[in-house]
Amino acid sequence: MKLAPSILSADFAALADDIKKVASAEYIHIDIMDGHFVNNLTFGVNVVKALRPHSDQIFDCHLMVDNPESMLVDLQKAGADLIGVHYEACPHLHRTLTMIKQLGMKAEVVINPATPVSVIEPVLGFVDQVLIMTVDPGFGGQAFLEETLAKINQLAIYKQAHGLDFEIEVDGGINDQTIKLAKKAGATVAVAGSYVFGAENPGARLQALREGAAQVEAD
Repeated sequence: MKLAPSILSADFAALADDIKKVASAEYIHIDIMDGHFVNNLTFGVNVVKALRPHSDQIFDCHLMVDNPESMLVDLQKAGADLIGVHYEACPHLHRTLTMIKQLGMKAEVVINPATPVSVIEPVLGFVDQVLIMTVDPGFGGQAFLEETLAKINQLAIYKQAHGLDFEIEVDGGINDQTIKLAKKAGATVAVAGSYVFGAENPGARLQALREGAAQVEAD
């Protein structure tokens, strides 16, 4: 299972140092919030650009913003690798995802806990990743919503039935126990914020996540 530590829970005054502590992870998850789509206000393009020289990991940029199309060109120039946009924020979802791919980045569609999988079926044939929010978006440290497991499993079944190869990412409340539930349901990428960066040794927490996911594979 691939891991995506979220810098939303890192030390904002030492982001470059903190991402080096999680160099073993496949992704760096960057939550970009505008204070409109969600109440919180976090990172922007300048942070992506500033961090890019400090890591060769996949920069997984999760846009919790209104009008995400307006940021795409700047994010590409800043060094973003993968862009996630919310179904709930995109009235022209197909066009937005197409723009991401035309810019040479990987495209991800994101759905909130209360949004059904069925609404994104028309775009599942060409996205690179789907993010199932396992908490309501907007801030870190929330508890994993177990009712989202059925959605993860539904998506995994659809993926297999249609011969698709997108990644299934989960975000919210991930720790060494809930990652097992997500993995068993069909998730392939896990975002973890406070569990990783809230510890004295973030690298050890990544290893605990890997071991938790590996237990599911061994069972």
